[in-house]
Amino acid sequence: MVSGLEEIQLATILLVVVAGLAAGWVDAVVGGGGLLQLPAMLLIPGITPVQALATNKMGSIFGTTTSAITYYRRAHPDLKTALPMAGIALVGSFGGAVLALSLPSSVFKPIIVVALIVVAVFTATQPTVGELTKLRHQGRRHYGTAAAIGLAIGFYDGLIGPGTGSFLIISMVTFLGYNFLAASAKAKIVNMATNLGALAFFLPNGALLWGIGLILGLANMVGGYIGTRMAVKQGSKFIRVVFLVVVGALICKLGYDVWVENIRG
Repeated sequence: MVSGLEEIQLATILLVVVAGLAAGWVDAVVGGGGLLQLPAMLLIPGITPVQALATNKMGSIFGTTTSAITYYRRAHPDLKTALPMAGIALVGSFGGAVLALSLPSSVFKPIIVVALIVVAVFTATQPTVGELTKLRHQGRRHYGTAAAIGLAIGFYDGLIGPGTGSFLIISMVTFLGYNFLAASAKAKIVNMATNLGALAFFLPNGALLWGIGLILGLANMVGGYIGTRMAVKQGSKFIRVVFLVVVGALICKLGYDVWVENIRG
């Protein structure tokens, strides 16, 4: 069993802890913590991209589980929607992780950047969206739409990952009609399942660094707990502001990646 701690320096461990705390907080509020966590993992000497991705998923599942439990206790999300959505998202995430080994994420990154820009513009220009829950569908249509969102974004999380929580939240606000707080609470349950689906694929392949993953997970739990309590206390307006900041950062990060890849290509 490889822990990943055999030759790691104290400064690098501290970097992992700080990244895990910050990522856990961001994930708990709006998702997108991978924007902080995964780059920090890639700074570990000798780590491969697959090891970084797998260990990142292990750390994230600690944080999303903590956030999901805390949201459940304080915000009481609708499990009739969240649980089936999570189950379908788990299957989608596993499928995305399988494809990730053979298809480079650079194929999708330009599309994701455009989608994020549309999301940011829509959210910024519609200040009342996500303030109140006004369900757009009822019965089978509601659950069918939720299932489609879970499958699509679960697949995306397994394949690429950054911004999964943000995509879940804005999809539930836009297509299902939840407010930001209700959407964020359900997103944590679904995101926990997508992390689990990807991890189920990576585990048998020996890509996980257990020691680093546990440290990352504990930091993620603390950050997730603090972020969830703050989100529940501050409400939908606070989540909307943080959402726009995180989406803006995602646009810059993925846009830069696309630009660098085009130059190298």
